Amino acid sequence: MKSPPRRTRMTADQRREQLISVGREVFAADGVQGATVEDIATRAGVTKPVVYEHFGGKEGLYAVVVDRAITDILASITDALAEPAEFRVLIERAVLALFTFMETSPSSFEVLVRSSPAWYSGGSAASLMSAIAGHVEKMFDAAFEQDGFDPAAAPIYAQGMIGAITLSGVWWIHQPDRPSKEFAASHVVNLIWNGLRGLKKEPSLSSQASIGTPSIPVSTVAPVA
Repeated sequence: MKSPPRRTRMTADQRREQLISVGREVFAADGVQGATVEDIATRAGVTKPVVYEHFGGKEGLYAVVVDRAITDILASITDALAEPAEFRVLIERAVLALFTFMETSPSSFEVLVRSSPAWYSGGSAASLMSAIAGHVEKMFDAAFEQDGFDPAAAPIYAQGMIGAITLSGVWWIHQPDRPSKEFAASHVVNLIWNGLRGLKKEPSLSSQASIGTPSIPVSTVAPVA
C-alpha cells in the first residue's frame, strides 16, 4: 500500500503571500473590524501563531494588504496616463484603468473603499481618492492652461471625476449581472466628458439656488446665565 504523497512545505515567502491573499479576501468580505486572526489562519490552513509570526497580528496584515492595493491602483493610473494624448482619450484611459482594476482585483478595491479603522494611520479611502485625483489633476492643469480656464479649479474637477468613477464602480462590482467594464466606463466617460464640454470659465450659482442663513426665532434662544 502506497503512502499518501507528502504535501510540499511552503517557503516563508510563499506563506507570507498566501496570508496576504487570504487576508485581502477576509478584509474585503468582513471588514477589518469583523475579521479575526483565527478566521484568517483557518482559511489559510495554519495556526494563529503563524499569522502573528509574519505580521504581528491582524493590524500588521491589514497594513500590508492596503499598502499593496494602493501601490497597484496608483500604478494602473500612472501607466494609463503615461503616453501623451488628447484630453478625451486621457479621460477614457483613466476611467477604463480604474474599472479594469475593479474587475481584476475586486477584493483589493473593496478593501480600499471601506472605512479605515481608527488605529490605522495609513490613510482613509478619501485620502486614497485624493492621491488618485492628484495624478488626474495634471491632465486637467494642461487642458485648463490650453483653453484659458482658471488652473486653481483643476483640483475640484479632478476630485469630482474620481468620485464619480469610484461611486459608480462600487455600484458596478456589486451587481450580479453587471454590464461589461467597457459599457460602464463608456457611460461614466459620457457623463464626465459632456459635462466638461459645457464648462464656463467663470461659473456662478443661480439666485434660485441660494439657501441663505436660517433665521432662529428669538423665543428659541436660551438666555445667557
